[in-house]
Amino acid sequence: MTKADIVAKISDKLGIEKGDVQATVETFMEEVKTSLESGDNVYLRGFGSFIVKTRAEKTGRNISKNTTIKIPAHNIPAFKPAKVFVEGVKSSVEVEA
Repeated sequence: MTKADIVAKISDKLGIEKGDVQATVETFMEEVKTSLESGDNVYLRGFGSFIVKTRAEKTGRNISKNTTIKIPAHNIPAFKPAKVFVEGVKSSVEVEA
């Protein structure tokens, strides 16, 4: 599902113009991004949390030059789904063999 699909579904369900829904979705995403960039986590009860995770410093390999490189510690954005979200997916989606 793409952002355009989400906008279309919300627009159909609520009867709001697609342009207004798109502006709302884009503003939401921008606010989440801004909060994470400033170091604040975003918590949405029943859905999940957008959090900033810190990755520790580690040693990596440049296989083309056959050398080791030091990868510094850094922060990355992450999403942690709520328990009810996880349980809903577990009970609804079939496991592919």
